[in-house]
Amino acid sequence: MKLTNEEILQVFDKTGGVLHGHFLLTSGRHSDTYMQCAKLFVHPQESERLCKALAEQLTEFRADAVVSPAVGGIIMGYEVARQLQVRNYFAERQDGKMTLRRGFSLDKGMRVLVVEDVVTTGGSVKEVIALCRDAGAEVVAVASVVDRSNGQVDFGVPYRALLSMEVKSYEADECPLCREGKIPAVKPGSRGLK
Repeated sequence: MKLTNEEILQVFDKTGGVLHGHFLLTSGRHSDTYMQCAKLFVHPQESERLCKALAEQLTEFRADAVVSPAVGGIIMGYEVARQLQVRNYFAERQDGKMTLRRGFSLDKGMRVLVVEDVVTTGGSVKEVIALCRDAGAEVVAVASVVDRSNGQVDFGVPYRALLSMEVKSYEADECPLCREGKIPAVKPGSRGLK
């Protein structure tokens, strides 16, 4: 089931997943638009529809498992793994570093898809890729619902995104919204969770 960008954006609008304002992104950059997949995943039918469309683009990689960064990628990773009928794991930050906890472990040679909800700079995904490789797994591809870099991030493996778009973001000292001073920056993501 191929979905158009317009159909995907309609799902985000319908579920309240597109936010406008002044946002501090996980990467440390600022933006006036935030794709809040958490709002999307409140609606199981809509999230299943999008994850199924993404999973269909991933079958060629013959993965054994999906690994996602917590917190944003957990639900999406589960649903993509369910669609592909493979194992599902998530990585968490412990002492500032991505790690597998809760008794999770990857087998040597395991074919892994790294799945994230939204990619801007790809920092969390790159950390999870390194974690998987350090465990002896083979990262065969990366996937996300939204690629905010519009294809600019290179993970060194194939990358599939349902929606690829360029949403302007700025270094904090170059942010026009900060210069205007009218709207304080808010951090809607989960990076700061302990």
